[in-house]
This record gives sequence, C-alpha cells and structure tokens, in this order.
Amino acid sequence: MDLRLLFFAVLFANLMTAQEPSPSQYIGSNVCKACHPNVWLSFYKNPHYKSIARGTSAPADTGCESCHGPGKAHVEARGGKGTIFAFSEKPQGEILDNCLRCHASEISRSNIRRSAHTLEDVVCSSCHSIHRSPTPRSLLKSDQASLCYTCHPAVRAQFSMPSKHRVNEGFMNCTDCHNPHGAPAPTWNMGVRPRMVDRGTATEEPCMKCHSDKRGPFVFEHPAVRVEGCETCHVPHGSMNARLLKRPVVFTVCLECHNGAGEFGRQGDGITLQSASHNMTDPRFRNCTSCHVRIHGSNADPRFLR
Repeated sequence: MDLRLLFFAVLFANLMTAQEPSPSQYIGSNVCKACHPNVWLSFYKNPHYKSIARGTSAPADTGCESCHGPGKAHVEARGGKGTIFAFSEKPQGEILDNCLRCHASEISRSNIRRSAHTLEDVVCSSCHSIHRSPTPRSLLKSDQASLCYTCHPAVRAQFSMPSKHRVNEGFMNCTDCHNPHGAPAPTWNMGVRPRMVDRGTATEEPCMKCHSDKRGPFVFEHPAVRVEGCETCHVPHGSMNARLLKRPVVFTVCLECHNGAGEFGRQGDGITLQSASHNMTDPRFRNCTSCHVRIHGSNADPRFLR
C-alpha cells in the first residue's frame, strides 16, 4: 500500500475513534469559584464571560471549562495542573489549537499558523492575559507598545528618534500597520517586505491608510513608489533624518537608483541618470524635491515637476 494512503487511513481512524468528554465530566463554573475566587471576582467583566453567556448550552461551551476542559478529575484530585488544561504547562501548539476552537473563524487570524510569531513559539498567552487584563481592549498583558517592545527593543529605539511615527505618544498603535496574528502574502517590493505588515485597502501598503494623497492612481507613476514601496526611501518606524528618509540629504536617496546602472525597469532601460546640467557639488541641485515636487506620482509631468 502507498505510504501516503496508509498515513491518511491511520489519521482518519484516529479521528473517528477520538471522543469528546462526556457531559458527566463537566461540573460547572460555580465549583471553580471555591478555589479560584480571585479569578472569579472579576471574570464577569471579561469578554470571554460575555461571549460564553451568549453561547450554546453544551457543557464544553460554557464557563471556565470551555477553555480548561472538564473539571471533574481536577476536583476529585483536589487540584493539580496535570488534571486539567493548564495553559502554563501546555506546549505552544496545544495552546494555539485550544484558542482557535473559537477564534479560527475570524479573518484577521486566518494566517496565524504561518505567522512569524507562531514560528517563533509566541502564542496567545504570551501576549494576552485572559483572566485579569490591565488594558481595556484585547485582553493584553500591558499597553500595546510596551508589550511589543519586550521582544522588539530595536524598534523601541527607532521610535525615540527625531523623525518618527507617534506610537509612544499614543497617537497610533503597532497594529495600525502590523497584524500580530499574521498577514496575507506580500503584494509589493517584489514579494520581500517586513513580516506581518498588514494590507491597506485592497492590496496596497498600510501607509495609504493615513497618507491617502500618495495613493494614486497617477498618470505618471514613480516605479520606486508603485513597485518597490514606501520603505525604498523611508524608514517606517523612525529615523535621524527629516521625513523618515534613509539618508540625511535628499539627493543621496535619489542617487541610490538614479545612477544609470542596470537594464531593469518597465522598458528595460534601467534607471534614468540625472541630467548632466545637474552638478551635485552645487547646493542648488542637492534638494531634488525642490523641483520634482510630485515625487510620489504626477498627473501632469513625467518628471514629476510642478
């Protein structure tokens, strides 16, 4: 027999023989209250409590046991993490499977199994405090920025630079651009982009959520913007340079591409070399955007002039 057929046959047999716990193994949440009053005291304010209250009457979908499993064996053993589904003792895969029993239907979590967080063994309980969350939204263990900074200290440093997005000030959050549960496949920068960067409208970069004037479509498009993306010229988190630019002087950013090299581009003619009349030692020509003001795209001039 083909090994693949044998594998699926065994898998199907295991699924058919797997049984759900019987209703008699469930004891109800009121029994949990006797030993866990600190959890029960505030759990009625929890979104999980509210969603459970609106759920079915099946024992597996109500109260504490909807997440922790049947509690009869736990009570008979007078406690013990080995007699119930204790999140602190379970491997990452089992924790994720447990949470996805209810949350798998949410489109924002459709990519969670292949997300960078899951691949690095970061699971739901790593960021969320289910019983007693100090934040008003999403049951996070702390405010969103501080939580992300615990694993991303380099990004925290970038948000302290002179030119930055105002995350530390509370004007925006990490999730305005990123989806911590995994993002769809890339649609810009030739398929290479920072991981878990969410899409904006349709398939565009999340930058367009706020910078809608750069969206287009334009009659004359700047390929660096349309194909490569905003991070070709800008550092999204923070920079020592004005306007989040990668380099301190504008013309040095432009010359990274406009150097006459290569045979790529839509016409296969490479990137246009700057005019011979533009002497880069002359300060007049060092600020390219003084003349090429529509650098993100123009409806009037192919050279992005006024």
